[in-house]
Amino acid sequence: MTSCSVVLEAPVQRVAIFGGTHGNELSGVFLVKHWQKNGAEIQRSGLQVTPFITNPRAVKKCTRYIDCDLNRVFDPDNLGRKVMEDIPYEVRKAQEINNLFGPKGSDVAYDLIFDLHNTTSNMGGTLILENSGNDFIMQMFHYIKNALAPESCPVFLIEHPNLKYATTRSIAKHPVGVEVGPQPQGVLRADILDKMRKIIKHGLDFVRIFNEGEEFPPCTIEVYRIIEKVDYPRNKNDDIIAIIHPCLQDQDWQPLNKGDPVFLTCDGETIAYEGDSTVYPTFVNEAAYYEKKQAFVKTVKVKLTAKGLRSSSS
Repeated sequence: MTSCSVVLEAPVQRVAIFGGTHGNELSGVFLVKHWQKNGAEIQRSGLQVTPFITNPRAVKKCTRYIDCDLNRVFDPDNLGRKVMEDIPYEVRKAQEINNLFGPKGSDVAYDLIFDLHNTTSNMGGTLILENSGNDFIMQMFHYIKNALAPESCPVFLIEHPNLKYATTRSIAKHPVGVEVGPQPQGVLRADILDKMRKIIKHGLDFVRIFNEGEEFPPCTIEVYRIIEKVDYPRNKNDDIIAIIHPCLQDQDWQPLNKGDPVFLTCDGETIAYEGDSTVYPTFVNEAAYYEKKQAFVKTVKVKLTAKGLRSSSS
């Protein structure tokens, strides 16, 4: 392999595993609390791995958030807000987390953060990619997908010119979202917990192998890139007038073609998909997104190629 096709990345030394960003998504809460008491499972030679509960008040109340969504406030305006009595709880927490694991965008920020989430949608064990130019994360996802095969492990790319997430994990040099479902809010399922646990195991194994000097050749991964959020049909009072059609329910990552059923009214009327091109819905009927006016997300399949990768210390 020629040197120009290999990216030299600094060794990963500090890793955080976040649970409880949303307090009613219990797999990450359960695992992080376990690892805080007994972290042998997540330790790797040469790594400092820190399990951390990000939204403790929401976790205690088993609710998504207290004042606002913690996973949407890691933007410069909120991180730079002056702390006053009326500042939302999650904005204060975001500033605290940024001080502990950042600052965001700085050289001293944590190298890698895994942020653990559950969804009520049938998404399986999904990896969330924020930046299509991050060769390190794409190589990691390629490694995780191969380790989990033949079990599916979709990659969801949330890079979009008009949709900004400002996620909790975005303070790290390498942010990794882990979204596993279906699981109801406030509930633990052993099979979902196991999927999440395996993803973290393989992710940490990749970091260890990378730090030890293994060179990873260029690779290609298939991802689902977000293109649009879709709301439920509504009346003039903004009330929902149709629900997810049974043919779409639980069909995350499956192709949706023109004419396929999408919504169903109480009168039995089917509302079909009118787009001209095939899309792949995800976050279908996610419970937490009713307040965000989102029935599902449309994605398209694309292939991304990561450059070869090697630690700069090897």
